[in-house]
Amino acid sequence: MTTTALVKRRILVVDDEPFICDAVKMMLSFDGHSVQTATNGADALLLFDREKFDLVITDLTMPIMRGDELADAIKARDPKLPVVMITAYAETIRDSAHAPASVDFIVSKPFLLEHLREAIAKTVHAGQL
Repeated sequence: MTTTALVKRRILVVDDEPFICDAVKMMLSFDGHSVQTATNGADALLLFDREKFDLVITDLTMPIMRGDELADAIKARDPKLPVVMITAYAETIRDSAHAPASVDFIVSKPFLLEHLREAIAKTVHAGQL
């Protein structure tokens, strides 16, 4: 367990697949984080505007609002808030010149708890939390 996992964070998880939201919530709750979930970007922004979060984790491909669009909207509201993207297209995005500027870290699907811990640790290490 990393030392980052010992610091409890308020995390917003956004994925259009409810079972992914539930799985990520369970994994992060295991480390003591407080996790809220939303199944689309519009609902995520409503939650974000009502509550304070330390980190947002979002899927890329979602209906209504893509994860990169959500990241842009989050950064417009709070430029220093870390945004982590989970996607099956992580390698393609990392290798392209089109990586979303509003995303601080990309996690490849499928992922393990250790991958989420690494994303949290890297955003913390970057001085963003």
